[in-house]
Amino acid sequence: MESEVLLHMCAAADWEVARSSGALAPPSLAEIGFVHLSTPEQVELPANRLFHGRSDVLLLVLDPARIGVEVRWEPGVPGDPEAMRFPHAYGPIPTTAVLDVLPYRPGSDGSFTRPDLPAR
Repeated sequence: MESEVLLHMCAAADWEVARSSGALAPPSLAEIGFVHLSTPEQVELPANRLFHGRSDVLLLVLDPARIGVEVRWEPGVPGDPEAMRFPHAYGPIPTTAVLDVLPYRPGSDGSFTRPDLPAR
C-alpha cells in the first residue's frame, strides 16, 4: 500500500517534545514497538477513538520517503474495517519527515471528520 502522505496525530505538547528531541518517539514506540500512523482517508477512525472532543490535536503530515524506518501496513483494532490496514513505523521518526503541522479540530459534537489537507 502507498499513500502520498502519512499522518500522525498528537497533542500540541507532544509535538513540542518531538521538536526538541528531533524525533517522534511517542509512548507507543516503547510500549508496543511502533508509531501509529494513518492515511488521510482513515485518520478520523483513530482520532474519534483516541481524541474525541479534544481541541489540542495536531496532524503531522509526513513524507513517507523521509520516515527512515520500516513502515508495515497492519490491521487496526476490533471495530475497524477488516480489510483496512494502518501504517505503523517501527522506530523513531525524524522530525525532518514532517512536511506540515496542522490543527485538527473536532466538530461541535466532539467528532472528527476526514481532514482537508493542503494540496501537494
